[in-house]
Amino acid sequence: MDPYSQMIIDAVSKVKNAVVKIDVYKNKEGKLRPAGSGSGFIFSSDGLLFTNHHVVRGADKIMVSLLNENEIEATLIGQDPDTDLAILKIYADGYSVSKLGDAEALQIGQLVIAIGNPLGYQHTVTTGVVSALGRSLRAQNGMLVDDVIQSDAALNPGNSGGPMITTDGEVVGVNTAIIQGAQGLSFSVNINTAKEVASQLIKNGKVFKAYLGFQLQEVNLNPKVKRHYHLANDKGLFVTAVEENSPAARSQVRPGDIIVAFHNKPIQSLHQLFKELTKKEVLTLVDISVVRHTELLNVGIFPVQRAA
Repeated sequence: MDPYSQMIIDAVSKVKNAVVKIDVYKNKEGKLRPAGSGSGFIFSSDGLLFTNHHVVRGADKIMVSLLNENEIEATLIGQDPDTDLAILKIYADGYSVSKLGDAEALQIGQLVIAIGNPLGYQHTVTTGVVSALGRSLRAQNGMLVDDVIQSDAALNPGNSGGPMITTDGEVVGVNTAIIQGAQGLSFSVNINTAKEVASQLIKNGKVFKAYLGFQLQEVNLNPKVKRHYHLANDKGLFVTAVEENSPAARSQVRPGDIIVAFHNKPIQSLHQLFKELTKKEVLTLVDISVVRHTELLNVGIFPVQRAA
């Protein structure tokens, strides 16, 4: 067998027993009726698994099917619409646990593999490459999901909630969306963000995240600007758009600026910003540093708590 195929087979074999099919049922006229399906993957030995919020939203009953065809009713631990993530728990055996990787190590052009249940076809495998990193994506509830991974691995309805893995078999993303009418545009929530969300959902049943209202993209800093201002960053967050009636709109930050510091800390990734926004002490006037053309400006912004 050729080395490329063997690499894919080996990677999938490490994860396949952790990938599940999720069937959702809702009460209609007093009876439970099928209301859609999706994917998920187990990430802890006690049966915790990731899926998408939109897969299980409004469900009255959630059934999880393992690769060995065992079907178990799942308990919803918590969900976060803003990142389109949900945590379920099953009480069963006969599964393996996926290994969560580090999405910060991903590179554009890197081979990735998606596993899921598109259109009900269980454990379908597709491959592609990382097309872009550090993107913002508008979720189904209209909010911006930061730090998504864009790839050209084919996703279809039913893939939602399944894992995006590397050739080492490590999960680097939770598959979440495709853009209807487009080809080769698939998105996954960065697994580092997913870990933070899971930690809060398991501990508190909900997620705290302050809201700014920027649409951002990670970019490399101009070396001359970096040297001139003695910046510790190699990257910054390019402001591509500002939401109306948001803290961002009320600040002096404009589209085209590059955010290089937040709350007096250098910021060079969306994941770093996400972690800062999960701290309740940011609900006050926060200093933010931006590069505008060749100027370094310090301005203030008032993050707010997102409504439930």
